Amino acid sequence: MPTDEQLAAELLRRTDHGRVATSMRALPFLAFARHIAVDGGILLRMHRGLGYHQACVGSVVAYGSDNLSSARPGEGLWIVQVVGRCDSVEPSAEELARFGPAPRVVDGEPYDPVYLRIEPELATVHSTDGALEYSITHSS
Repeated sequence: MPTDEQLAAELLRRTDHGRVATSMRALPFLAFARHIAVDGGILLRMHRGLGYHQACVGSVVAYGSDNLSSARPGEGLWIVQVVGRCDSVEPSAEELARFGPAPRVVDGEPYDPVYLRIEPELATVHSTDGALEYSITHSS
C-alpha cells in the first residue's frame, strides 16, 4: 500500500485544480489554483492580479483537491490535503507545458500567472466506498 504522500501525489495528478488555504490579515482564506505534482512537491499557478499569492509565499499553506464533482455514479469519493511551506518559483519549460493554456482573463482583467511551490510536510487522503482501492488498482 502506498504512503499517504505517494497516494496524494497520484490523486493530484488526476485533477487540474484545487484550493489553497492560508490566512490573510489573521483570517482564514481560500483561493483556487491550477496545480501539477512535480518531484515530491506541488506547483501552483495563480493569477497575480488578485494578490492572493502574497499571502501564501513564505507561509505554511494547505492545498486540497478532490473528485467530488467528477466521480461517476456509484464511484467512491476522495479528497486530498497537502500541508507545507509555500515559496515563489520559476517553473521549467517542461513544467510550463504541463500546466497547459492559462485563462485569458480573471474577473475581467488579463491573466498574469504567478507560480508557487508547496513542499509537503503532511498529506492526508480520505475516501468513501472503495475510491482509494479503485484508484490504486486502476492507476496509470
